[in-house]
Amino acid sequence: MKTQLYLTLTFLPILLCITSCRDDELVVPTEYDIIPENPAENTEIRGFYLVNEGNMGSNKCTLDYFDYFTGLYARNFYAERNPNVIKELGDVGNDIGIYGSKLYVVVNCSHKVEVMDARTGIRLGQVDIPNCRYTRFYRGKAYVSSYVGPVLIDPQAPKGAVYEVDTLSLSVTAKVTVGYQPEEMEIVDDYMYVANSGGYRAPNYDNTVSVIQMIDFKQVQQIPVGINLHRLKKDRHGKLWVNSRGDYMSRPSRLHVLEKKKGYNQMIVADTIPIACSNMAIHGDSLYYYATEWNNFTASNTISYGIINVNTRQVVSTNFITDGTEKEIAIPYGIAIHPETGDIFVTDAKNYVSSGTLYCFDIKGHKKWSVRTGDIPAHITFLPL
Repeated sequence: MKTQLYLTLTFLPILLCITSCRDDELVVPTEYDIIPENPAENTEIRGFYLVNEGNMGSNKCTLDYFDYFTGLYARNFYAERNPNVIKELGDVGNDIGIYGSKLYVVVNCSHKVEVMDARTGIRLGQVDIPNCRYTRFYRGKAYVSSYVGPVLIDPQAPKGAVYEVDTLSLSVTAKVTVGYQPEEMEIVDDYMYVANSGGYRAPNYDNTVSVIQMIDFKQVQQIPVGINLHRLKKDRHGKLWVNSRGDYMSRPSRLHVLEKKKGYNQMIVADTIPIACSNMAIHGDSLYYYATEWNNFTASNTISYGIINVNTRQVVSTNFITDGTEKEIAIPYGIAIHPETGDIFVTDAKNYVSSGTLYCFDIKGHKKWSVRTGDIPAHITFLPL
């Protein structure tokens, strides 16, 4: 077993209360739970980070970490790792990712990307980007989608942008304008695809996926897909899956498939799957999804789970949770798949203002364990050895 003692020590509880330079504030010590999880031999995954969004305006974005080799789930350890950082992580954690030796957390309403050492959680710096949303990495650069304008519903809200960040200097090196209120991105064959939502301009939502040519970092196309786009994932065959959230009234959520037309270099909309989809994760040829579909008429959510075969584009299961545990989940809010074991992680935001729960299911859909998280647990990234 490839244990690493320095990581074990890094995440052991600190028993003494620590005071910092933040006007004599008390730094809340990290809380630890022991998870009955046995790591697989010869694994390439050390653990994973989970960012808790925190309710907007509460400044309660926090970071959790689970280490497979110690079995310790560390809740809210950023403050303890970085006792001199004013306001800690900030307001609304919207995405997380690891690239090289660095951990990146996109903090939406604090208009920044926090950068840490991926193995210790110690802060290395930040990149200031207005109303930032999601991040992807490519050839030594980090790319961050941004609404650009203020956090405000506004029919005149400006078009958004994607910022290019040098991962060595942590400085912005380029910017390209895309559609309105861009969300998730993926890169396929030297082209970046960006899902534009237009969420600030409701009911006049955007309906396009922007195409950025990476060689000169400019937008070369906008593909009409569906209104109010959000999630965008690529499968191992180079197809793109993007969800449309609809208008929360008469136009329902749908899942769209983009692929390259024979003889052409650019993507087209190849199919629309008639299901609601809020978020998804792909493992092998299986796309796991859940839907928390809000309807303004009924003032309620319709929640569902399922699996799609990315080759046939057919729904092969209407629930990937097979032991009835979905009844415990109030508001599914995040999903991730362990890249080796296929374990399925689903987060529960509950009432959005108190601690959530992280659930781990095996590949057959049986609950293995659950643990308390911070407020609104949402985004997971896996830490390699």
